[in-house]
Amino acid sequence: MSSLWPELERVLGEVQKPARYIGCEDGMIIPAHHPDKAAWLLIYPDTYEVGLPNQGLQILYEILNERPDAVAERSYAPWTDLSAVLRREGLPLFSLDTHRAAGDFDVLAFNLSAELVYTNLLECLDLAGIPILAADRGPEHPLVLVGGHCSYNPEPLVDFIDAAVLGDGEEVVSEISVVVAAWKAEGRTAREDVHVALAGITGVYVPSLYTADHSEDGALAGVRPVHPAAPEKVEKRTIADLAEWPYPKNQLVPLTEVVHDRLNVEVFRGCTRGCRFCQAGMITRPVRERPADQVRTMVADGLRRTGYDEVALTSLSTADFSGIQEVVEDTVSDDACGQVSVSLPSLRVDAFTVGIAAQIQRARRTGLTFAPEAGTWRMRQVINKLISEEDLYGAVESAFSQGWRRVKLYFLTGLPTETDEDTLGIIEMAKNCVEIGRRHQKGASVTVSIGGFVPKPFTPFQWFGQNTEQELHRKVGLLRDAARKARGVQIKWHDTRASVVEGLLSRGDRRLGPVIEDVWRNGGVFQEWGEHFDLELWTDAMARHGMSFEDHVYRHRHEDEQLPWDHLSAGLHKDFLWQDWRDALDEVGLEDCRWIPCYDCGACTGYGIEHVVASAVPPAGGSQGTGQGLEHGGGVPVALSARPPREPAEVGS
Repeated sequence: MSSLWPELERVLGEVQKPARYIGCEDGMIIPAHHPDKAAWLLIYPDTYEVGLPNQGLQILYEILNERPDAVAERSYAPWTDLSAVLRREGLPLFSLDTHRAAGDFDVLAFNLSAELVYTNLLECLDLAGIPILAADRGPEHPLVLVGGHCSYNPEPLVDFIDAAVLGDGEEVVSEISVVVAAWKAEGRTAREDVHVALAGITGVYVPSLYTADHSEDGALAGVRPVHPAAPEKVEKRTIADLAEWPYPKNQLVPLTEVVHDRLNVEVFRGCTRGCRFCQAGMITRPVRERPADQVRTMVADGLRRTGYDEVALTSLSTADFSGIQEVVEDTVSDDACGQVSVSLPSLRVDAFTVGIAAQIQRARRTGLTFAPEAGTWRMRQVINKLISEEDLYGAVESAFSQGWRRVKLYFLTGLPTETDEDTLGIIEMAKNCVEIGRRHQKGASVTVSIGGFVPKPFTPFQWFGQNTEQELHRKVGLLRDAARKARGVQIKWHDTRASVVEGLLSRGDRRLGPVIEDVWRNGGVFQEWGEHFDLELWTDAMARHGMSFEDHVYRHRHEDEQLPWDHLSAGLHKDFLWQDWRDALDEVGLEDCRWIPCYDCGACTGYGIEHVVASAVPPAGGSQGTGQGLEHGGGVPVALSARPPREPAEVGS
């Protein structure tokens, strides 16, 4: 393995932002490669600016490099200009840390956090000089692995990958390293040998050991194992104790501008809020808190080491962290860290407190975003985002009264049972927030961000037929027209065409592999970027392969239908998700299970993990929008519709 840097240095002057490709960041590791070690190339299939802040990649980077039998380096998808230069010069995809060729590594591991990067994965493989089809690779080629949220339905990618990892990666990467190092020691025997060994690791899905069956009408009849080493159902990996994994210890500090350019510290993992649209909240259950003392240490050490003046406390519901008040106060009061801003990027409306806001604004105000998700109480019962208007308006008034001049509200459109009245309720809510703001700030304004709803696997909405692109576009038009008449309200929206393709890739099966390859071969890279996204590439590819958006995206799915991911497990009982889907259609909301009896979703009991309570009582601001204060104890005063009782199980079942 030799460095390509001399050849790369010669051509980097021809591309935009050459700093993307030089490495040399503070915190970078230059590993000692050895024939006995499993060599990993961790690839984020998007630009450096987007990929470098990814915590998952940085965590695995450190863990692997601490092992005596493994090394790890990083790579990111090269922008189109560098891709063209690499092909012209006959140079391969390379690592940033030592500029080694990607093909010299044993494992290429892709972090899949968004579906629209799938064609980038193929582009990276091709640039690496590796056959894009797994069936065409021999023992001399690296193993291609994927992980991240999208790996919970890897079926559209099975033509291109060797394995998918489900769940938390901290433990499983070490087990994979042992298998890969042994395979190397044996002289890289047939690829099937290492596939069989990988299939024996909990959380690793090896698609070559499974086949998909279809009925006479072409519908998916299920995915089943065809090798005795392959389990009937692949279970996700779950880290029980975050305290054992205080990573990243040395966060990378970039030399060029990146998104989220700040210190990031994860305070807990998982969520029990039960928002029915949220895949992340479902698949990362149960809640596991990091000890508050460890958070404080990671924050203080990280700020001093990196020189950042802003720290983001990350989770799916940061203000639900039991030690949030104390951690924020300690951070902004630590003289050794200087003037520090604290960001709570996943702040929930129903958990916002005046005390936390006051602590944050002592240094520098950062952006403030609330996510009601839907514009009417009826819709918020459907999606189980049980935030009352009083909760929202109280939080907004707290923000404006303490000096914020602008807040951002995030909503989804195209939700199940949504009417035009529900859609227009978004603008009404925004107008009311502006009126509240102008009691305190003359120029108060509200930015409304709209995303088209995409049903995701392992959520109660996985059976819902997504709104068509035309319908999503119409609803955005309604909002845009209403916003023109609303003083102080600005509206931004996600491309409705991209939402449709996201739905196709998130809920499709392995028949989509040729479609993805077709789009890539016709120039469809960086589809997650507006300037490169091309819906026509996808519609044409679907037509050439005899498939339709109507069948794969827009169609409601029925209870007994085989879903492409039914042979995989996110720890949630399918009957629980179905019941929650029926509850949604009945407009029945469910309280947060951390403070009431268990719903038996399977996330805790299935993995032998004790039900974790974030605090003895609901957080200030309430659980699920109750307005519940700490002084009221554990009562939940919101009137919710009664949940219909489940049918009793048969004796012996």
